[in-house]
Amino acid sequence: MTENDRKIREKLKHKTWNEIKTNDSWAIFKIMSEFVYGYENMSRIGPCVTIFGSARTKADSPNYILAEEIAFQLTQHGYGVITGGGPGIMEAGNKGAQRGKGPSVGLNIDLPHEQNFNPYIDKDKNLEFDYFFVRKVMFVKYSQGFIALPGGFGTLDELFEAITLIQTDKIGQFPIIMVGKEYWKGLIDWIKTVLLEKYNNISPDDLDLFILVDTAEEVVEHLDKFYDKYGLKPNF
Repeated sequence: MTENDRKIREKLKHKTWNEIKTNDSWAIFKIMSEFVYGYENMSRIGPCVTIFGSARTKADSPNYILAEEIAFQLTQHGYGVITGGGPGIMEAGNKGAQRGKGPSVGLNIDLPHEQNFNPYIDKDKNLEFDYFFVRKVMFVKYSQGFIALPGGFGTLDELFEAITLIQTDKIGQFPIIMVGKEYWKGLIDWIKTVLLEKYNNISPDDLDLFILVDTAEEVVEHLDKFYDKYGLKPNF
């Protein structure tokens, strides 16, 4: 490489970096607008519980049917339902909320070729986001509990973010309910035997941040018992 080549490359490098910095700066306004959009729309929904789970779950799956029943029972106890707005478990949650005539909220994410909103979301509660992290703030801030049914990486991401925020006192504690003992048992065993007992990477009290159940009745019972002690409110 000649000296002239090196100078040209250095100029291009700096030009690219300056463009990146400029783009990052302007992105702040887009991010701010999404937060304002989310806050203004979500602040009016009332007490809601978020249901997470796989977008790949079929409508005839036992987990789909269970998610719909959980959502329906939640509405009969005064809760609305928030989901990620897509198909599978999310659709089941919105379907159950609509059947129970409770608020049915969908927080969609713009993913090319991957997600379209399901038809069971209330028209005035169908929100769409570009940024995953903004969307996750909405889940946490406006949910009175998280219910995790069998799902993949996205479900695990949302589940463990909530556990971490509570563990580190960044938000107040709220119910985190994992549904499906057979599905979650291996993960819970690993948390206990590896994270806690072998490596001491968590505290014994951290195991109390979530519970494991199998039925819709257990979900609603745990939520009601928690909020018999604590008032309903946004989480931070």
